[in-house]
Amino acid sequence: MVCGSWFVERNKAQDKQGREMNDTKKQILSYKDLKIWNMGIDIVNKTYILTDQFPSVERYSLSAQMRRAAVSIPSNIAEGFMRYHKKEYIQFLYIALGSTAELETQLYISKKRKYVKENIFSNLQEDLDYEKRMMINLIKGLRKYKNER
Repeated sequence: MVCGSWFVERNKAQDKQGREMNDTKKQILSYKDLKIWNMGIDIVNKTYILTDQFPSVERYSLSAQMRRAAVSIPSNIAEGFMRYHKKEYIQFLYIALGSTAELETQLYISKKRKYVKENIFSNLQEDLDYEKRMMINLIKGLRKYKNER
């Protein structure tokens, strides 16, 4: 399987005088190297911490639904990455993107039900917005390169 054809920029290297050198690229060999996958894992952890605070009556409803949506984000990113064809990868990214919208909706419901404090709501909302932007940009980037996979 050819997974290493996707690239990510490393931090800019500096020479001995502290001047920036040319950007270097790191070959992505695993979905675990993807920033969007790692951000998705962070969103899962924050969602679990948040839903642990919910009333017990929500354990099998809103809490469980939010956890499933959160877990779906990095899971679909990983599964898509491991598919051989780029079209499949993009499709799984769209599913993950849908899961961010689902989790965002449930987060708003939690706020309306007064299960979430404003600062926690804002923090998770910002993470979801950032994750969505990264996914959209990755999808655009993958569509640009028609000759690969």
